[in-house]
Amino acid sequence: MKKSHWKKTMTAVATSVLALGLLAGCGGNEASSDTSNDSNDSGKVIKLGGIFDESGATGDVGAPYAEGERAFFEYLNSNGGVDGYTIDFVGEDYAYDTSRAQQVYQSLRDRHKVAAVLGWGTADTEALRQQIINDEIPFFSASYSENLKDTGSESGFNFLVAASYSDQGRAMLEWIGKNHQGSSPATVALVYHEGHPFSESPIQDIKNYAEEHLAGVVEIVPDIQIELGDTDPQTTLQSWARNNEVPDYAILNYTWNQTRNVVRDGKQLGWDTQFMGLNWTAGEGLVPSGSDNQQWVDALDGFIGVVTHAFPTEDLPGMEPIIEYLDSKGRSVEDINQKFVQGWATASIMAEAIRIAIAETDGDVTGSDIRAAIESIDNFDLGGLGANVSFAPDNHAGTDQIRLGQLNNGDWEMITDYFGVSDMR
Repeated sequence: MKKSHWKKTMTAVATSVLALGLLAGCGGNEASSDTSNDSNDSGKVIKLGGIFDESGATGDVGAPYAEGERAFFEYLNSNGGVDGYTIDFVGEDYAYDTSRAQQVYQSLRDRHKVAAVLGWGTADTEALRQQIINDEIPFFSASYSENLKDTGSESGFNFLVAASYSDQGRAMLEWIGKNHQGSSPATVALVYHEGHPFSESPIQDIKNYAEEHLAGVVEIVPDIQIELGDTDPQTTLQSWARNNEVPDYAILNYTWNQTRNVVRDGKQLGWDTQFMGLNWTAGEGLVPSGSDNQQWVDALDGFIGVVTHAFPTEDLPGMEPIIEYLDSKGRSVEDINQKFVQGWATASIMAEAIRIAIAETDGDVTGSDIRAAIESIDNFDLGGLGANVSFAPDNHAGTDQIRLGQLNNGDWEMITDYFGVSDMR
């Protein structure tokens, strides 16, 4: 990729040991429309929109993710923006309400005239697919639904910046197949909220993969369907176990709150099951702090989760600008979590696309220009904050790479390096 004045500036600010490509993934911002008051007086501004869940059903992970995106653009602007352009990042909490997401999107499009959007949920992102095509507004969602990988008419402006939920599940099945002990196939139950677009998104793809690629190695047993808001999943688990043998493995697709409830109740029922989960189940917030912390540490011990992005305590080149940003705020890595890093990394990929678009257009950047720029990104290095990403006109899925982490006495330990289902075929 082209090297730019922006990358050189970021290198000088962050650390001399980082390669230019790593530093394109470093920055932060406030989610108000007034972000042009940092170090750039040129008046050159590119507007981006944010659709956040900070107070809704997935706000447990959505709030720190949004904070990470804002922080990136704030840091970026404080260091000169992108080749002299300030990024004005305008965001709003939609509280995981699909109809509200529609209103926020229309405001971003019509009032703020944004060139691209960093969104959130599966249901709202899928509902907006045709609009963003009509409006030619590129969209980075925090949903990694397989449906959004399509580069045709329905999803032509959506991009996945991490492994899809389906690819996460496929890779997890491969890991189970290679690590399961015993002569019988590993029995795997899929635990999710039926009818919920996010929770149900990868289920059929996971089943299909098991049948097509792992027959005789992995056996998918009847689903365990528990709603996201069900605070007493033990009743459902008991009912399921009356008709089925306890599975060797259970793969969950929730966020932190419901994941911990299901794992706790399963263990209380005496299930000798390896509980596992896709990426929104993993992270520091799965184990609550407070007076009952040790109870949760014990209940969740051994849980395995998909880790698409780094933990802030990892010693990685890409963490250095985050640490610098936190230092400027009187904070430390102890004040953020893995979902903050996930939001930061996502924003950094969008900033790289804007850098490319500016170089190609001399600064008169449109949504179509940003889309073309994203499609030109090749092996973009996030400095370890996440897997490198590549896109193309016929590939809007940046990677299929994940790691697996496991809780050990309340701390996350990586048990794999990055791998993907494409490595298994």
